[in-house]
Amino acid sequence: MNGRSPLRALLQFLPVLYIVSVIVFVLVYLTGDPSALLIPEDASEEDRLALVAAWGLDQPWYVQYLRYMGNILTGDFGVSYRYGTDALPVVLERIPATLQLTAGGLVVAILIALPTGIFAALRRNSLPDFAISAVTVLGKAMPNFWVGIMLILVFGVWLRLVPVSGSGGFSHLILPAITLGTGFAAELTKLIRSSLLEVMGQDYVRTARAKGLPEALVVLRHGLRNALIPAVTMTSLHAIALLGGALVTETVFSWPGLGQLVVQAIYTKDMAVIQIAVFVITIMALTINLATDALYRLIDPRLAR
Repeated sequence: MNGRSPLRALLQFLPVLYIVSVIVFVLVYLTGDPSALLIPEDASEEDRLALVAAWGLDQPWYVQYLRYMGNILTGDFGVSYRYGTDALPVVLERIPATLQLTAGGLVVAILIALPTGIFAALRRNSLPDFAISAVTVLGKAMPNFWVGIMLILVFGVWLRLVPVSGSGGFSHLILPAITLGTGFAAELTKLIRSSLLEVMGQDYVRTARAKGLPEALVVLRHGLRNALIPAVTMTSLHAIALLGGALVTETVFSWPGLGQLVVQAIYTKDMAVIQIAVFVITIMALTINLATDALYRLIDPRLAR
């Protein structure tokens, strides 16, 4: 990663959003007429045609696209077929839950991976290192839905310590965050271990040791700081994936996030909700990329040159 200027990164927003808008429109248009899924079975053909005309679905595709782009430019993202209200509030309502779940999963992963990855690297080829490697393989192999069900069974049903569904206070977030975080923690632990081992063999680390610096300072200042760049990259990519892709966890814990909303909208061909949801997820993903670039420069100022 050679670092991008903030201005250049910001200028990439508009073409990316335009490309996303075209792709989403084409994919949704190709799925066909959504009226068959939304009107009652006993509705007449006249009622169906009236509904299609009211939504503008009887117009040619290029007319629909021009109307769609014109509405976006004026801030009108359309009406949800399913909810019968503006699509934007429907999507915005799900964002806090999605951000909570994403942040919770990342925090759990980092709290697990950072100390265990460092410890495994510093105890290379020892029994603890082998044990950590075995646990990471196991953690990566366990499906999220199985981890979630086991957590519900143990901590929700048997011990009755935390809620097992819905969103609300901090206690509702614990089990979904652990479910999301464990799988990523396994990947991140292995990456931190391997990156730190590679960095600790570099000449500048040996020079720091030769100067008589304490081992803890050598590891934290010269080793870990440089080893974190790959970990930051993986964390940002994982955060982007979680923004709209934590569907299994959301389903297991009845968590009202964007992923579940998008899947429901795809099933009902709710075009307005799909479009604005993808736009919101894209904007958040681009924002995470900008934050990652800034973090790169903070970790390694040479990338800002």
